[in-house]
Amino acid sequence: MSELEALREQFEQVKSLGLALNMQRGQPSDQDFDLANPMLTIVDAEDVVTPGKVAIRNYPGGIAGLAEARALFGEMLGVRPEETIVGNNSSLKLMSNTLMWAMLRGLKDSPRPWTKEDKTKFIVTVPGYDRHFTLLDALGIEMVCVDMTPEGPDMDAVEALALDPTVRGMAFVPTYSNPTGDTVSEATVRRLASMPTAVPDFTIFADDAYIVHFLTEQPGERPYNLLRACEEAGNPDRVYLFGSTSKITFAGAGLGFMASSVDNVKYIVGLMGTQFIGPNKIEQYRHVKFIQKYPGGLMGLMADHAALLRPKFQAVQDVLARELDGTGLATWSNPQGGYFVSLDTAKPVADRVVALAKEAGVSLTPAGATYPHKQDPHNANIRLSPSRPPAAEVEKAMEVVALCVKLASAEYEAEG
Repeated sequence: MSELEALREQFEQVKSLGLALNMQRGQPSDQDFDLANPMLTIVDAEDVVTPGKVAIRNYPGGIAGLAEARALFGEMLGVRPEETIVGNNSSLKLMSNTLMWAMLRGLKDSPRPWTKEDKTKFIVTVPGYDRHFTLLDALGIEMVCVDMTPEGPDMDAVEALALDPTVRGMAFVPTYSNPTGDTVSEATVRRLASMPTAVPDFTIFADDAYIVHFLTEQPGERPYNLLRACEEAGNPDRVYLFGSTSKITFAGAGLGFMASSVDNVKYIVGLMGTQFIGPNKIEQYRHVKFIQKYPGGLMGLMADHAALLRPKFQAVQDVLARELDGTGLATWSNPQGGYFVSLDTAKPVADRVVALAKEAGVSLTPAGATYPHKQDPHNANIRLSPSRPPAAEVEKAMEVVALCVKLASAEYEAEG
């Protein structure tokens, strides 16, 4: 029996098991959500006025969010409260809102609205976050790809593209990047902050969704703060930082927040104030009270999340090492934080691997999702999401994935 025939026979045996496993999206598990259950009852009738004297049941309170929330989540992003805006769920909503205002009105330093320009392009990192690509595409912003490296975006490519007058900014995940888990180095941060740009309103949209999502027993060192670096480089208005509690408390009922220079905050809050009177102050105060009372505060909560996630990510590494190490068929990341593992097949068979896995009862993120327009030029990258299933299910799913990598690769070789 040939190797290909043996793999096909093994695959048919797996299919007969009737598995139904999902490794598609980075959702927290119910055990992660359980950590935040006390938040549901932590605000009561005695809390209708905050320590800052804001009545959380009434309209007033400010577009930028409660003072207590701005202080808490500003600290999470490594910035000052006055540089912070706390809104409703989620950070993607705040990012999209800011981009829409850029298109319609321009940002603070824009000569004109971006829709009035001949063309608007954005630099994006690949493999990267599919929702960034979908948002930029929906707004008619053309995407120009650069590689994500262990040091962050490929800065030689970024610096060259920033000299193009049609390139108005970039969007990427700086800490524990989706899906590779890479984090920007201080050298990369400083180059982003100081590089020459062709347009005065070149803006970095840095989605720091995973800045506190470490997987190790102790949190790693944070990257150098991009807002501070821009300030030091004489470009204080160049960056908007984004984050949320979507994977910290409740994914569907969390808070989004953003940070930028005080001048940028003043500008964008003025525009946001035309859209609503203020964010959900009860939800903000609920988060503040819960996180402040949690043993160890925010980092104590994140350590408990890490303890739940670590065995699942270890299962991914153990199975891939056991089944694929030394075969030359694939490489994969071993992230120290974030929510994903990035797997690259050596041969252009990612779409076939995903299709085979589906046949065998394992749902994976569609091939190509980590590239704009779902077009991976190498047909190699697969984003693995082990956060929601129990570790035993992750192990079983990864055994199927490894088998599918072997089978798809053998089929490709046989086809010549």
